[in-house]
Amino acid sequence: MARLVDIAQAAGVSVGLVSRVLNEDPVARATPATRQRILKAASHLGYRPNYAARALKFSRTDTISLVVPDLTNAMFTELMRGVEDESGALGYTVLLGRSESLTNQDQISQLLDQGRVDGFLLQARDDESTQSLTALIGSSPVVLINGRLDTHPGSVMIDDRAASGTAIDYLLVRGHREIGLINGLRSSLTARLREEGYREALQRSGIRPVEAWITHLGYRALDAGPALAQIMQNDHRPSAVVVANVNAALGVLTKARELGLGVPEDLSVIAIHDAWTCDHTWPPLTTVRMPLYDLGARAVRTLHDRLRGSVGVDSVVDTVAPLVVERASVRSLS
Repeated sequence: MARLVDIAQAAGVSVGLVSRVLNEDPVARATPATRQRILKAASHLGYRPNYAARALKFSRTDTISLVVPDLTNAMFTELMRGVEDESGALGYTVLLGRSESLTNQDQISQLLDQGRVDGFLLQARDDESTQSLTALIGSSPVVLINGRLDTHPGSVMIDDRAASGTAIDYLLVRGHREIGLINGLRSSLTARLREEGYREALQRSGIRPVEAWITHLGYRALDAGPALAQIMQNDHRPSAVVVANVNAALGVLTKARELGLGVPEDLSVIAIHDAWTCDHTWPPLTTVRMPLYDLGARAVRTLHDRLRGSVGVDSVVDTVAPLVVERASVRSLS
């Protein structure tokens, strides 16, 4: 295995300069030509850094952890891709985990203190209370994804109001005026924002939301069946529903078949978020695509800045507008 002294001899420089260049020390005094010569020698000799020693010396591992509620959730595919691409560009390795595996602040502190990771990107469970999330994070270097705490600046979100507003506008153009909302839990910030966008879009068109057509049972597929049944037990039923999460929409399609409802003949369905699974449902599911890749990339940059001493900031990824992906689950009434 090549050593620093071997590279120094090959490049004709000191061992100290080799160490500073390979460790990307910003105060390393090396001309571009010398730096290139060192890097070329390291590559030619097959040098591999000792990451354990490097972590001890610089108090960092160049490893971050992405923690999400469910690793099997197809919605997280684009988010993970954005995290991995941006992490690779910034020199980080990413470890994946489930938020259920982090139950107290001691676990986060141990992972940090033992030099396993430098920081966390965390999307908390929808039923996580503000109090428990605050206790879990403490003062650790954590960037929240699709969540926010007043006591812990440092979060990245998408524009949830715009997402549901886009879905409503799409349905209105197609003649729907009786529109329900199958939403997440009341405790979920994203669910509250999506409901605000739903209400605002209807009210802009002079339509009063029907409270009996709004549910708050959760984002999971198993939550959506009871939610749809609750809405459809009313004598007066909506012609369309906005489902606030694509996973719940899969449950809606299943329950609609159980209830003998044709989609979109009897009920049009549009979901927030898009995933590869939406092309393979029946009917294929119309969705509102959100910039999840950009969400993941910005979360990494936010954590990167935090780890280098910047003050945590809260931001919304609104540079890419929500986009309706038309498939076959919405019919036109106009």
